[in-house]
Amino acid sequence: MTDTTPSQTPAADVEIREVSSIEEYDACIELQRAVFGLPDLEISPRRHLIVSRQAGGWTLGAFNEGKLIGFVHHLAAVRGAEIFGYSHMMAVAADYQNRGVGAQLKWAQRARALSEGQDFIKWTFEPLRARNAHFNLNRLGVVIREYAVNFYGTDYVTNPVERAAGATGMDSDRLFANWELRSPRVTAFAAGQQFTLGKPDKVIEIPGDYSALLKSDPDTAKREQSRVREEILTALGEGLVGRAFDRHTDRPGYLFYRE
Repeated sequence: MTDTTPSQTPAADVEIREVSSIEEYDACIELQRAVFGLPDLEISPRRHLIVSRQAGGWTLGAFNEGKLIGFVHHLAAVRGAEIFGYSHMMAVAADYQNRGVGAQLKWAQRARALSEGQDFIKWTFEPLRARNAHFNLNRLGVVIREYAVNFYGTDYVTNPVERAAGATGMDSDRLFANWELRSPRVTAFAAGQQFTLGKPDKVIEIPGDYSALLKSDPDTAKREQSRVREEILTALGEGLVGRAFDRHTDRPGYLFYRE
């Protein structure tokens, strides 16, 4: 198959720069509430963002006419003697989603990390959310090598409609996105170029609309989570890695390849 990077056309009047003032950090808090619907217990507070900066991390904000409309929070992490980036959270205001703001934030994060001598950034995302999978694998070029079962403990369903339908108590399974900043695929995507992958060795399908499934049939959603968990863990155990995502409307799926 052939993967293509999306258009890198910037959203209108969006400025990407580091968040640094108390007021801007507070805007990040409010954006977490608006976008994720999280209880205060689960929100990254102002002090966390400030301390992260003192420890070598930073928060990049997307601003429209001076108003914060998105941010990505980057932590300094250590693996042996290597210092790398851990991307803890990204949020974009509802009115600016699907307008390239998230991509601008991530590519700005890559550029900042490279300027600091980092070649690798890591983060987590929900395995059954097709939109996130497409963004991470097909637009950014991440690689999947790890799966974490119930990573954060019992998950809060972030959509209020999903909560109202009784879709609570889900395990917080997560995939780790490994962003190898200088890999040929990521470098090609950053330049707006195509990068061809061959036929996958395994395809693991996920529900076409997991949010709708959570609302309509939470029990089936839990069974699907268990199925996808076992299939991905098996694939990883066989030495396969996830490199792309098929956006098929009814049967989207992860594409796994030999390392």
